[in-house]
Amino acid sequence: MPAFDPELGAALAALGSARESALREPFTPENLADRQQRDAATRPRPTLRELRADGRFEVEELRAPGATGAPEVTLVSARPAGVRGPLPVLYYLHGGGMVVGNAWSVLRQALQEWALALELAVISVEYRLAPQARYPGPVEDGYAGLVWTAANARALGIDPDRIILGGKSAGAGLAAAIALLARDRGGPAAIGQLLLCPMLDDRNDSFSSHQMAGVDLWDRTSNATGWQALLGDRVGAADLSPYAAPARATDLSGLPPAYIEVGSAETFRDEDVAYANAIWRAGGQAELHVWPGAFHGFDSLAPDAALTRDAREARLRWLRRVLAQSGGSAAAAG
Repeated sequence: MPAFDPELGAALAALGSARESALREPFTPENLADRQQRDAATRPRPTLRELRADGRFEVEELRAPGATGAPEVTLVSARPAGVRGPLPVLYYLHGGGMVVGNAWSVLRQALQEWALALELAVISVEYRLAPQARYPGPVEDGYAGLVWTAANARALGIDPDRIILGGKSAGAGLAAAIALLARDRGGPAAIGQLLLCPMLDDRNDSFSSHQMAGVDLWDRTSNATGWQALLGDRVGAADLSPYAAPARATDLSGLPPAYIEVGSAETFRDEDVAYANAIWRAGGQAELHVWPGAFHGFDSLAPDAALTRDAREARLRWLRRVLAQSGGSAAAAG
């Protein structure tokens, strides 16, 4: 097993209290409903007033039409206050293994780290969770919100030609799937994909998934539970759509440039490295970072660690470069 980075290993070892030790408990089909209830009760869900941070940000909730027969999609739109538009936008999907999480909880960090530094808007997507909504529900929610966002860009004060798809974990997997959908349906063209430890492969049988079993915070037991919740008996099917699991894609040409990061000591390591390699083989652009000794979600558990700071700086540099190449603002270029 790869050794943990010393600071990250210490943070992992410090998970000692009853509340914190729940992070080490794998998700299983038997405890999933209880885990979802606990997450809904305990995960931060800041109000719009709190997200506005005494006027530093403009924040509103929007409703976009869902896919045919599906409910509306809630989008939480936020931007630095007083910055003239149209702004580039990071269209972001939260993590949570397809089964937990919400669109509001990720916004504070996104606004502080990216929106202020780069003068961009962030739209966070409240997609439906599994198993209450199975594939294709969550990815179609994300795609429908993207189409509506691009079509209403002028009213929203954003630039439809400067959209970056982004997400973390399950959300990064959905962002990758939405990029494939947009390419194949002739939908809104993004200028980049920010894929942070993406959840890409339902087969859950890579070397790293076995190597980190019972060790990583999101291990192959939790991973199997998340994919089962999303796909039901379609998990592992030979003909599964790449829009369900992007690792299944046989053609990764014609996609926006990707930033892919993963830890060397996490379940998703090998599938994420393989995805970057497949993009390169297809002639595309991908910047891959494998953070040494990092486990899944290391930056949330150890926000002050040196490796976390390096990862945040690398993401920011990539975003700045992508925006500058698309005709970015002084903030983006600087």
